[in-house]
Amino acid sequence: MNQYTALIGIGVGIIVVMGIIFGGDVLKLSVSTQEYDIFVDPLLDEQGMFTMGRVTIHNTGSEPLTNIRVNFGAGDVLELGTLKVGKKVIVSPPPENPMEFVMITADNDIFVNKAYREMPKMVGMMGS
Repeated sequence: MNQYTALIGIGVGIIVVMGIIFGGDVLKLSVSTQEYDIFVDPLLDEQGMFTMGRVTIHNTGSEPLTNIRVNFGAGDVLELGTLKVGKKVIVSPPPENPMEFVMITADNDIFVNKAYREMPKMVGMMGS
């Protein structure tokens, strides 16, 4: 009986340790660690005869981002204003924009410069 109790205790201990390790990883994803932080994902979607661009902007910090400015290049600029904590917006460049890069600036030294990435093509999907 003592051996079974010891085995059960070891098993429960291992489960608790795994819960702490994996729970900490999940907590990192849901709790912001910086006051001012931003996630930017510029994406190109080629649909045969035309290409559509969109930029996802997500406030991942713990404070609102103010004076957000999106520069699509070629002189195309969009003033977004303020983005509250946890909020996400998707914006598109003007139709005649070359869609090579996007620069995002905001107060509190926020600056992100990224090139557009293309969506992977899958068999049976539009544009593939």
